[in-house]
Amino acid sequence: MQEILPYSDDRSMGIRWSVFVMIGILLIVNFTACSNKEEDINDLLAENLQSKVETGKNIRIVYSDSAIVKAVIHAPVMERYSEYGNSSDVFPKGILLEFLDDNRVVKSWVKAETAVREEKTKKITARGNVTCYDDENKKIETSELIFDEIERTVYTDKLVRITNPVKGDTTYGFGFKANQDFTRFEIKKKVQGKLNIADIVPLKD
Repeated sequence: MQEILPYSDDRSMGIRWSVFVMIGILLIVNFTACSNKEEDINDLLAENLQSKVETGKNIRIVYSDSAIVKAVIHAPVMERYSEYGNSSDVFPKGILLEFLDDNRVVKSWVKAETAVREEKTKKITARGNVTCYDDENKKIETSELIFDEIERTVYTDKLVRITNPVKGDTTYGFGFKANQDFTRFEIKKKVQGKLNIADIVPLKD
């Protein structure tokens, strides 16, 4: 018995297959184009958000807690940047940071050549010939110091030199942490012996 099969035109099948292939290629191209457009949009947003939005001169910033002033920043120039999900204050011409007690008396100071404050972390990173001193003339010298506004502590993992005129001695070490008025501090790793002043002053990252 002869079985009669439905008529099939190979050319029409080839045409239909070609159409399917072309549709698939167009979908892939369109998806890739959309992805690139999305990346371009994200890059554009990040570029626009990461721009300088404000510049000020002779800046004075006051930090208080429960209406009591705890710290004051003085700087000749401040540049405020708005970044993607964060903002930062840059002090390119130097900074003077004052710490006050509950009676609003300045008890300690920090001076540096430059500094950056990150709004997200609430930390100020001071760099370049950083000098800290208190009302008892204790002096701390290092190349970088971080002030944590939330914890009210200052710290560094760099080389430090601590001069205490009351005790008449000078201490060197790597790593330092103290409360903001420098009444309590610790050196992570003390260095035995004496170091030349040249070992401290040129320390700039």
